[in-house]
Amino acid sequence: MSKTPDGLSVDMATGEIKEPAEFAAFLVQHLNGRVHVTLSEEMHELLEAVSTHGKKGQLVIKVLVEPSKGHVEGDPLAISVESDLKAPKSTPPAAIYFVDDDGNPCRNDPRQMQLDFRTAPTTTDFKEA
Repeated sequence: MSKTPDGLSVDMATGEIKEPAEFAAFLVQHLNGRVHVTLSEEMHELLEAVSTHGKKGQLVIKVLVEPSKGHVEGDPLAISVESDLKAPKSTPPAAIYFVDDDGNPCRNDPRQMQLDFRTAPTTTDFKEA
């Protein structure tokens, strides 16, 4: 076999051009379609997260190909597919705290005098004008 300038394989004996198998077809068939389903779900999750949070994310797909031990040409190869989803997440809002003399966070400024608020009496009796 030799390669054409555009990367296709040519059988030198017959002159037949052989195109590589489609990668998408491999993903759909791998592990009875489970990999394709998982990658489709992760892609959907990524698109939703980027749209929601307005931040970038990524889905990395790795195809690992390993020869058998004591590899001989023509032996089967072990092929696995891994994915790594890095979807953006929401940033929780920060809250403001003061630090007291003991180094503990507190909601009120420890240096400021506290005002003693009382609850005003309520009434349902209103005078006519």
